[in-house]
Amino acid sequence: MASAFTVLIPARLSSTRLPDKPLADIAGMPMVVRVAQRARQSGATRVVVATDSSSILDACGQHGVEALLTRHDHASGSDRLAEACELLGLADEDQVVNVQGDEPLIDPRLVDAVAGLLDLHPDAAMSTAAHPIREVSEFRNPNVVKVVTDSRGLALYFSRAPIPWWRDGAAAGEAALPIHPQALRHVGIYGYRVGFLREFPRLPPAPIESCESLEQLRALWHGHRIAVHVTTDPPGMGVDTPDDLMRVRALFERDGASG
Repeated sequence: MASAFTVLIPARLSSTRLPDKPLADIAGMPMVVRVAQRARQSGATRVVVATDSSSILDACGQHGVEALLTRHDHASGSDRLAEACELLGLADEDQVVNVQGDEPLIDPRLVDAVAGLLDLHPDAAMSTAAHPIREVSEFRNPNVVKVVTDSRGLALYFSRAPIPWWRDGAAAGEAALPIHPQALRHVGIYGYRVGFLREFPRLPPAPIESCESLEQLRALWHGHRIAVHVTTDPPGMGVDTPDDLMRVRALFERDGASG
């Protein structure tokens, strides 16, 4: 069982593809509330929404979800999380898990697994998750982030490129799915040691981070380790577009509030 940890859910109103996304109704409740409800089913001692919007703050309060107001001018989600840690008075040795505010179907067991990795890997500053890629189209898709790990399950690299490249399995320059090791799709959930989370926004951006547009590469560039939990199946779908929202609403209508 993981040490005590807090789930932090960053939520901002601004979204180009789906305006006011955290407040989108899902079976009678705002999406961010649905996310918090799922996170509460994990082993977290506390679940807190960190937002820059009084509307989100009020919506959480109406549904009994703890929330706090952060600054509007944060450059990234990690900056917002670092401020939330300060507002909550968390100590450097404490642990938090960042669950995205558009994941109303997040598996509580995945939250626990990501938190538990920080106990299993004392040398890791962060933890995250991945699952095997089973389609060549996903392997080749630059919008699908891949990760390669070492023998201990620590991340070696994250990339939008198809990695690891299976030289002998490729034909005519086409990417083929590697078998050993399996190609892994990164899942955007993160565990942090609070001391590192306070330091992370102050680290200079890394060239590989800017090149790939992947913030987690900053940690690797500066010598920090990221432990990776590999789950068998993909996590529940997130909500990025109106079509995603319609599909999630249909799932809730079919399966009830459990999602």
